[in-house]
Amino acid sequence: MRRLVTGGAVAGLFVLAALLSFLWTPYDVAALQIADRLQPPSPTHWFGTDHFGRDVFSMIMVGARVSIAVALLAVGIGIGIGVPLGLAAAARQGGWLDETIMRGNDLVFAFPALLIAIMITAVFGPSATNAIIAIGIFNVPVFARLTRGAALSLWTREFVMAARVAGKGSARISVEHILPNVTNLLIVQGTIQFSLGILAEAGLSYLGLGAQPPTPSWGRMLAESQTMIGFAPWLALFPGLAIVLTVLGLNLMGDGLRDLIDPRTRRSRA
Repeated sequence: MRRLVTGGAVAGLFVLAALLSFLWTPYDVAALQIADRLQPPSPTHWFGTDHFGRDVFSMIMVGARVSIAVALLAVGIGIGIGVPLGLAAAARQGGWLDETIMRGNDLVFAFPALLIAIMITAVFGPSATNAIIAIGIFNVPVFARLTRGAALSLWTREFVMAARVAGKGSARISVEHILPNVTNLLIVQGTIQFSLGILAEAGLSYLGLGAQPPTPSWGRMLAESQTMIGFAPWLALFPGLAIVLTVLGLNLMGDGLRDLIDPRTRRSRA
């Protein structure tokens, strides 16, 4: 429970900053103030300013909005497509549909999210939308495999056999009986994939494949700071800390949820 509360508090802080950025930021992130360029952290600019005079704290707030939105939508794509595929594969275990879905998952796993993003951006150009699609495609087999594995163990349970005797079809059993019993696992995995999505978005933005200027992004802030790290280290420090703390908070949340859902895990760690 401590992990869940701590992780939720840390991650919630960045979610709150992202939501607040829609209404207010200390400074306009699109306004260039060359006279204030490369100022160190101070009461006026808490996290300093960049080489264009933009307030780093304000940029991190808006960057949180971008990272969280990309990761959240990518996880949504993975759940929305992967869970139905996993349920369908489990319901047709050993059949052609199961084999097709699993081999398709293997094919997607052969291409990391970064490579998928490069292929997509080569055709459609770099953007946050294409980053969402790339990370989402990589999430699909993750949720499909998890759902299938959990569902297979449930298809032999008595309540499923009773549903079959009652005349329910495979699709109805999957939705009414299997899905509710795998939801907890999906929530935990979703939290983990959310944190990985933020890392993936930062990596894609670092390479210039994510959100494009003038929209701030944590990964691109790191990329822009690498040539100035010797005399303006705050430009790399604060975006890097934002990524680390957000991912750490989400991972702690995932661990806490796993302990809450499965008490055996908590006892094994005690």
